[in-house]
Amino acid sequence: MRRPPRRIAAAPRVLAPTSAPVMTGTAVTDAVVTGTVMTGTVVTDAPVTGTVVTDAVLVPRPPLEPVVTGGRRDARAATTARGRARRVWARLRPAVAVLAAAVCALTLVPTSAHADNPIVQHVYTADPAPLVVGDRVYLYTGHDEDASTYFTMRDWRVFSSADMVNWTDHGSPMSLATFAWADANAWAGQVVPRNGKYYWYVPVRQRSTGQMVIGVGVADSPTGPFRDALGRPLVGTNEIDPTVLIDDDGQAYLYWGNPNLWYVRLNADMISYSGSATKIPLTTAGFGTRTGNASRPTLYEEGPWVYKRGGQYYNVFAAQCCSEFIGYSTAPGPTGPWTYRGTVMPTQGSSFTNHAGVIDFKGGSYFFYHNGALPGGGGFTRSVAVEKFAYGSDGSIPRITMTSQGAPQVGTLDPFVRQEAETIAWGSGIETEPSTEGGMNIGWLENGDHVKVEGVAFGTGATSFSARVASATAGGRIEVRLDGTSGPLVATCTVGGTGGWQAWTTTTCPVSGATGTHDLFLRFVGGSGTLFNVNWWQFAGGGSTPTSYRVTNRTSGQVMDVQQPNTADLAVIGQWTANGTAWQQWRFLDAGSGRVRLQSVHSGKCVDVSGASVAEGAAIIQYTCHDRPNQVFTWRSTGDGYAQLVNLNSAQCLAVVGGSTAAGAALEQRTCSAATSMQWSRS
Repeated sequence: MRRPPRRIAAAPRVLAPTSAPVMTGTAVTDAVVTGTVMTGTVVTDAPVTGTVVTDAVLVPRPPLEPVVTGGRRDARAATTARGRARRVWARLRPAVAVLAAAVCALTLVPTSAHADNPIVQHVYTADPAPLVVGDRVYLYTGHDEDASTYFTMRDWRVFSSADMVNWTDHGSPMSLATFAWADANAWAGQVVPRNGKYYWYVPVRQRSTGQMVIGVGVADSPTGPFRDALGRPLVGTNEIDPTVLIDDDGQAYLYWGNPNLWYVRLNADMISYSGSATKIPLTTAGFGTRTGNASRPTLYEEGPWVYKRGGQYYNVFAAQCCSEFIGYSTAPGPTGPWTYRGTVMPTQGSSFTNHAGVIDFKGGSYFFYHNGALPGGGGFTRSVAVEKFAYGSDGSIPRITMTSQGAPQVGTLDPFVRQEAETIAWGSGIETEPSTEGGMNIGWLENGDHVKVEGVAFGTGATSFSARVASATAGGRIEVRLDGTSGPLVATCTVGGTGGWQAWTTTTCPVSGATGTHDLFLRFVGGSGTLFNVNWWQFAGGGSTPTSYRVTNRTSGQVMDVQQPNTADLAVIGQWTANGTAWQQWRFLDAGSGRVRLQSVHSGKCVDVSGASVAEGAAIIQYTCHDRPNQVFTWRSTGDGYAQLVNLNSAQCLAVVGGSTAAGAALEQRTCSAATSMQWSRS
């Protein structure tokens, strides 16, 4: 959330949102909490040598970074300071974590494995907008530039998680450059799915008018890439912070605004609307009472998040500038009348703004927000965090306090399928960049940097570890440890020079002692300077090899087959006459909850809906196995010896294109029906 330029100019740059003093130049040692827990204090330029209990930023402020104008390796100087500051934070964080114990009574859902707040550490993130797709949460955020002294935001970021703890960086699928008519201010937006597509509503500054307007990006996948859906603004009223509700009757509403709150009824195409914008009455009964500002009598400030739950409509919003807290109102209908219900999250966290996103996921309710808790953090360099909570029996939202502990893990992480190296619970000295092999990789790795992945289920044991690596230098080593950077060392993989930062090769090493469920630490060691990049990793286990099957289509009698080149990512899955080859054999890997992944015996890769598309007709390919829902299927029996393969991400069925009976016909996903071309047997 941000003020439009005309309002923020008058606001002081306040990094500490409470009356607690800002301490500079003095060590705070052996502090003990005996009364009120301090909140909002920023300790700068102070050595920390003892136990410190606070929820504030507790690290020396890092030096400002130079502007990066060159390529990837030209950015080395710019990222060194940031990486160093984050390594300092990693060393100090255990002291800060004492807060969790001091205020454990405020933790709403305790468990043994929790998120590390903030949940993203390698870039500044703001204005969280979570979206549940299948069994995964996609988190859309703004991106505060490093060392920013204003809301300097040029792109948006996407992350995702299946367990609320380990978050995968999907990079930046949309930026100011997406909108040729915009020139600044990539601020808070929200993504909603409809019609097999994903629509991202965002405020940007229109080049021709200098005003804030709302544009729409559209994509076929939750991770993009997004393109400009209109070629012009959808809404042009000099306003910000759009949020979208699609009601049970299919009517979609777009809300936005600071200082006013507006809405329009979107048409079914999601990129046009009927009628004109309607102003929601900001009454004190509906949005609370603000004192000391006659022109703003209610608490509503900006950042609405509107949703429906249990027959009740919620508007969770940033309240009262500055510093903001989060309040909420409810209504019996999507346009009101609204009734103010109180504070959700009080002013905290070293940022004078806040912005909420609320979801239900796998039986729990989650509240996303931002603060200034990372090194260099503050009102213009913010970071997203998450807490789990429970609604009251009357649908009320409890008061939620920021913690460093965060939400509990949902389930465990499977190390025996490919995991992206940028899937991280906590990282020290880590940066990410686009990989030539698709997705992102972690890079700029120096001696002692590490990533933590929480709740990794090794079961009866792992026997080897593989990682996809690249290095333009002499490389180094990956130490594979359990439960800490100094925990049991279960493997060491050597990484040699590969001739380039994107010249990828796979290194494999034996594993001993990895059983049960642990936090996994990958520690990167070697000489000075940048060592290597990592794209993905995967363990192999002992035990029996899963049974393999031939999968036969009911209409054609042909079998599921990997077409040439049949060992490569993106190879097409089709049908062919049965010939007994390994590229017609499939392992049904347990994906939990009665679901499966289909893995080719020949290539070791998995059946995949291309681009994680939810569109009808999307191609079926093979791709390196991972844990995302576009590779997860339900084998749904038809009751007569056949079954449909229903994709978790799209809820569509695997079918032969056009119902063809010809050898070589490709597979696609289609809306499930009684057609026999989407029915299969296995033998």
